[in-house]
Amino acid sequence: MSRPAGRVLTLLELLQSGGTRTVAELADRLGVDGRTVRRYVEQLIDLDVPVESVRGRYGGYRIGPGHRLPPLMLGDDEALSVLLGLIAGRRAGLTTDATANETAAAKIRRVLPRPLSARLDTLLDALSFTGAPADTDVPDAAILLTLADAVRHRRPVALHHTGRDGRRGERTVHPYGVVAHAGRWYVTGVDARLGEDRTFRLDRITGARALPGAFEVPADLDAGRRVIEGFATAAYRHEVTLRIHATAERIRARLPASVATLTDDGPAADADPAAERWYRVELRAERLDWLPPVLAGLDRPFVIERPAELRALVAALADRLTASARRT
Repeated sequence: MSRPAGRVLTLLELLQSGGTRTVAELADRLGVDGRTVRRYVEQLIDLDVPVESVRGRYGGYRIGPGHRLPPLMLGDDEALSVLLGLIAGRRAGLTTDATANETAAAKIRRVLPRPLSARLDTLLDALSFTGAPADTDVPDAAILLTLADAVRHRRPVALHHTGRDGRRGERTVHPYGVVAHAGRWYVTGVDARLGEDRTFRLDRITGARALPGAFEVPADLDAGRRVIEGFATAAYRHEVTLRIHATAERIRARLPASVATLTDDGPAADADPAAERWYRVELRAERLDWLPPVLAGLDRPFVIERPAELRALVAALADRLTASARRT
């Protein structure tokens, strides 16, 4: 590609990035003078690219609205970032359609120069992932976009939802945010009829439509934290209460906020927050067999307040460890 042709394409990229670009700015970015910039603009206009001239003190050039632009020009780093993002999204289960993911990657690969495509193939052949690909149901793209629009404009939505028990129903929800977590998509908000906080998995939503009206969002709301903390307080078979003497950081390394709630059960609030103290830890779980190894791994004093079944499991683990340590 000749240098003038390459500069014309670079000019197109600069204009496609949005806004009005002054002649001085474009000349500086392209390494040419103002007269050459105007000549390049004329070449784009000859190619039916609707470049508009903006007059005035802050005038310059911009792309006219509503035009279907030519294919994007991607540099080596940009193409690599896009392809790796598509691969990572597919493995993490954060795509709306596996086929769309693959066809998007194929389209990018198809227009890459052969040397760059070969280099990307070499990288992908050498690339390994430590975790298995996510095996989850993906949300419907139309539902995802409807919810995102409702979040942005604070509009209620009617959701057709299937619960954990398999029962289907319709809920009117004030959606606060859409959250991607651990390979799944969620919408969190308030059930308008019950006035209670609710979080729904998007792969269990079969339909969503916007409703008239509006709602207020609480100040400083963090939708991601809301979903994670909701996991820790959801209804499960066992309710567990512990007291652990350690730093909060050490406890959170084993029992994150998505698993357990943590409250200070130690000395006065003005004590050193980095010091070890007693914390009350509460969590809910379907099974208890994973907790004894976690508590042993903390290697800090703890008290099991409930349930008694957990005490028995911890004692059994201690007996097994003692027996193993005495073997010769």
